[in-house]
Amino acid sequence: MTACPALLVAAPSSGQGKTLVTAALAQRHVRAGRRVRVFKCGPDFLDPMVHEVASGAPVHQLDLFMCGEDQCRALLHEAAQEADLILVEGVMGLFDGTPSSADLARHFGLPVMAVMDGSSMAQTFGALVHGLATYREDVTLAAVLANRVGSERHAELLQCGIPEGVQWLGAMRRNEDMGLPERHLGLVQAGEIADIEARIDRAADLLPQSALWLPDPVTFPAPRAAPPVPAALAGRRIAIARDEAFGFIYRANLDFLERAGARLSFFSPLRDVTLPDCDALWLPGGYPELHLTTLSANHPMIEAVRSHFLAGRPILAECGGMLYACEGLTDAAGTGAPMLGLLPARAAMQKRLVALGMQEADMAGHTVRGHTFHYSRLETALEPIALARTPDGRTGERIFRQGSLTASYMHLYFPSAPELIAALLG
Repeated sequence: MTACPALLVAAPSSGQGKTLVTAALAQRHVRAGRRVRVFKCGPDFLDPMVHEVASGAPVHQLDLFMCGEDQCRALLHEAAQEADLILVEGVMGLFDGTPSSADLARHFGLPVMAVMDGSSMAQTFGALVHGLATYREDVTLAAVLANRVGSERHAELLQCGIPEGVQWLGAMRRNEDMGLPERHLGLVQAGEIADIEARIDRAADLLPQSALWLPDPVTFPAPRAAPPVPAALAGRRIAIARDEAFGFIYRANLDFLERAGARLSFFSPLRDVTLPDCDALWLPGGYPELHLTTLSANHPMIEAVRSHFLAGRPILAECGGMLYACEGLTDAAGTGAPMLGLLPARAAMQKRLVALGMQEADMAGHTVRGHTFHYSRLETALEPIALARTPDGRTGERIFRQGSLTASYMHLYFPSAPELIAALLG
């Protein structure tokens, strides 16, 4: 068994500031000479990018459905062996979703630190803390930090109602220069924010010294032996699209491919004019709709991908990668552009969210898990080879096969179905 101080950073709802507070905490502890490992609860791609900048270490997802208990346990045990502090940023509100952040905290004995926006309240702050602390007996609310506080007097009013047994970690003052920019799928990717390090530094500077409180160590038992990694990917050269348009990549997926012996290379559909030498191609999700003109005008890259496809080499296209593989894509303003033309389909951005949530699908005798999150609609006469489903049994995303291309809105979590991923890319 391995023990390490750990906190699950949660909130009563989204929008309370927990991502920036988690990053600020990681940064302050790193400044103090501690090794910090950060995780993100749920299938988020964007928050981990911020936490990697703040902590200087890889950030993985933790989710009892998508990753599974064994994978979560293995990741936490590995982190505890090398870290002085583990921070897990929750998703949405503490008790939202099935499984929720609270379920993860209960499962692994993680004490909870609540981040709460105090900007429009005073003593009622304490009532909300009391509710979080008492809603479930199997979850321990250990501490609370007030965010977006206007003055010292305001902080005093917030603190006075804190129930006994919950540590008051102080307050972060309101600062308009400290937030992180957002767009329709969440935060702007960290690599696109020119001053991301400065923003995190400002937030870290605003943290009260009391927020650096360290909880008691949590014991993380050694996981069960992991199943053997399939050998079908040994020596396979896999090219992965990664730039401003395609960046939704689970760190665990890259780790899985490398453990399986694949040789990874990265390229930019926006800027490069040819593919790296490769046996298989992965087009992950992202924001192709924000880069229509550049993607459509990069004819050498389009021809390179088409040549790969016509040669019968595997392509896995997820969400934004699938939109890129379509015949055409129309953005939210109604501007359309031709794309790769590999999938007989057209897609158009919508003004409202179309789908969000966990998914799983059966393919070739294997069950793969992941999630979906998109604002576009796809029109095609092509029949899917499989239909995903939600954890509660509702029909989920379609999965298409066209030649050597496998495409879906579903973002696949590779470790959930090792043999399937080896078959798709091997």
